Amino acid sequence: MKIASFLTALAGVAVALPGVAATAQTAPTTVEPMIPAAGTVLDVTAEGRTTRVPDLATIRAGVVSQSTTAAAALTDNAQRMAKVLAALKRAGVAPRDVATSSVQLAPQYRYADNQPPVITGYQATNTVSIRFRDVAKSGAILDALVAEGANQIDGPNLSIDKPEAALDEARSDAIAQAKRRADLYAKAAGLRVSRIVSIAESGQDTGGSPQPMFLARASMAKESTQIAPGEKDVTVTVSVRFLLN
Repeated sequence: MKIASFLTALAGVAVALPGVAATAQTAPTTVEPMIPAAGTVLDVTAEGRTTRVPDLATIRAGVVSQSTTAAAALTDNAQRMAKVLAALKRAGVAPRDVATSSVQLAPQYRYADNQPPVITGYQATNTVSIRFRDVAKSGAILDALVAEGANQIDGPNLSIDKPEAALDEARSDAIAQAKRRADLYAKAAGLRVSRIVSIAESGQDTGGSPQPMFLARASMAKESTQIAPGEKDVTVTVSVRFLLN
């Protein structure tokens, strides 16, 4: 009787194990199968790079005027800015590439010890943002603006007008770099690259805004301001997951 009871109990345990058929008296049990790893997963982050010469220069040019009254300061400023805008038109800068970025009017004060500030006049400022699509000519145009009354210059910010093709080159380079690095890791581990599982672009940079180089000769009065565009790095960063076998 003891042996029969032990066999009966053992049969009940076996029914609950995966892969063993249940008896008619036991409810069926569903077991989710475990999927074994098909290989070794390798994550690689790589940066692709190419270069371009900037073909767009953005410059802020302004006129600052001062007078004893607010109205006089604004009037003088408007007249001088009109000359600046006319100079831009004569230089061939399209209206779509000129935009007002700020107009300001502020009182000017005189300060003395133990005395309240006293208004001595007003300062008007009008600033426009200009896009030059011919970087080589932008320096000469700046000189013309100053000659017509512009007394505030900021820039240029050199950039690439249409960076899509350069970005695609950088993307291709990034994938090539990732594959080369994956082959290196696989070889060192005694494996081989089976396939790419996923690709994700994690960042891009079309060159930022490094300080451009201004070239001018002070000893030559007729020498115009020159701007050297140099080259910009265009980069794309990708994260690639590889399967190794």
